[in-house]
Amino acid sequence: MRKNKTWNRRKILLTFGIVMGLAAALACRLVYLMAVDSGDYAEKAQDLHERERDIKAARGRIIDTKGVVLADNRSVCTVSVIHSQIEEPEAVIAMLTEELGLEEEDVRERVEKVSSIERIKTNVDKEIGDRIRSYEYAGVKVDEDYKRYYPLGDLASTVLGFTGSDNQGIIGLEVKYEEYLQGIPGQILTLTDARGVEIENVAETREEPVDGYDLYISLDANIQEYAQQMAEKVMEQKQADGVSILLMNPQNGEILAMTNVPEFDLNDPFTLHTGEDTFQMDDKTYQDKLNQMWRNRCINDTYEPGSTFKIITASAGLEEKVVSTDDQFFCPGYIVVEDRRIRCHKTTGHGSEDFVHAAMNSCNPVFIEVGLRLGVDNMYKYFQQFGLMEKTGVDLPGEAGTIMHQKENMGQVELATVAFGQSFQITPLQLLTTASSLINGGVRITPHFGVQVCDREGNVVETMEYEEGERILSEETSETVRGILEKVVAEGTGKNAYVEGFHIGGKTATSQTLPRSANKYISSFLGFAPADDPQVAGLIVIYNPQGVYYGGTIAAPVMGEIFANILPYLGIEREITQESQEEM
Repeated sequence: MRKNKTWNRRKILLTFGIVMGLAAALACRLVYLMAVDSGDYAEKAQDLHERERDIKAARGRIIDTKGVVLADNRSVCTVSVIHSQIEEPEAVIAMLTEELGLEEEDVRERVEKVSSIERIKTNVDKEIGDRIRSYEYAGVKVDEDYKRYYPLGDLASTVLGFTGSDNQGIIGLEVKYEEYLQGIPGQILTLTDARGVEIENVAETREEPVDGYDLYISLDANIQEYAQQMAEKVMEQKQADGVSILLMNPQNGEILAMTNVPEFDLNDPFTLHTGEDTFQMDDKTYQDKLNQMWRNRCINDTYEPGSTFKIITASAGLEEKVVSTDDQFFCPGYIVVEDRRIRCHKTTGHGSEDFVHAAMNSCNPVFIEVGLRLGVDNMYKYFQQFGLMEKTGVDLPGEAGTIMHQKENMGQVELATVAFGQSFQITPLQLLTTASSLINGGVRITPHFGVQVCDREGNVVETMEYEEGERILSEETSETVRGILEKVVAEGTGKNAYVEGFHIGGKTATSQTLPRSANKYISSFLGFAPADDPQVAGLIVIYNPQGVYYGGTIAAPVMGEIFANILPYLGIEREITQESQEEM
């Protein structure tokens, strides 16, 4: 009996010791948490009772060389609901359905969803947002927001690009310069109780957004608009599939205009410009058509340039001294290379002619002869030297590269066809960039739009710098090429681009698309002015024109009209000639 009592006493003492030990440990832990980790746990507790709502930053504007705003922001609203705070769900559902023009089923699903905050609709017109706010329904939040807005509609749409619902760039300059334009979003922090209901008389904490920087570009809205109008006009007249026009300063690579018609409405970029009914169109077909509409043919697509490429062949031949301006040739209307008979566009032939007149006549056999004199090794050497085998580095996404024969696969026939601009493909921008570099004195340029990045007060944040081009052609050869191309316009196949009082150089082209059996053509003209000191270079490409399709007939006069209008605008004065004096 005594033994049992002793055992029970020990058991009680042991239990008491364990309890006291646990209590002491808990007390120590509590002291530690209160003294050492109190800040962390207080912060976690606050996080559990704070609700975050983002505030979009105003996206930076895109501004042309004359200060015209091409991409701006418009005040809109984001409408959201907080489930735990809604007191009149049916009234809220009815109001949002009517005001936002949404299906009741969709609104009900969001309103009844148990979540901390549920977004109903973004990019709501401010007028509608203010009206929703005026109902003063508990649990309905209307926050100020921004929507991208393009004041000039479809102007330079494939260049500027557009943004998505999250205000991030999708194509064009909008995505290329995203890091400068996007800004830093802010936040609204609201304190709530454990049920998620906002605590009254507690002020919201706001972290203000930081606006994006403005991007200043070289594009001139006036020149762009005129080029676009001319492209639309010739597209309609020739019932063409599309028309691209590029205008650039050949001295520094600044792009003044880049149009690809038909352009699309930047404020409604998901509606096809063809007017097609998309109701029964499957998603893949619809997306493919959108992607095609958004393509920038000047940089995304390649084509056979045809005779405009003779500028490159002539430059290489003259530089390598395998031909001179006085060299004499005879054109019977064709030339035989290995087993291939390659004809001239003038099937009866040009007869005897020197190299200058061969360029004026755009004589294929003569340029084939120059290519053969150069040989495969030299031709490839100049392709590399002129930058044709690399991308231009333009500040737009999706630039395509030149599609050229592998050197080891280039035989005499391939060399011959390349010499007059066939059997390979190049982008319009690469062609104009290379030609500009050859006629500007022989220095390679980097085509670009970006000039400066500034804050809203106009303070310069960054000035864009472009790699100083290396010399790719001697000044002497560059001068010779300019002189030849001026004669092409004054007296040769490019005479329809001639403008009284201005010295204009250029080259026409008519190429056939693949497959040849389709009988589809591309007409183009590449020109520059003034011929002795080029300040503007331009290229027009007309895709699949109907009826007459020769570049000298339908493309050259368009560029001539463009030069006649933009040269005085750029401050290049017209010379008084004897002909113009007689007219006076």
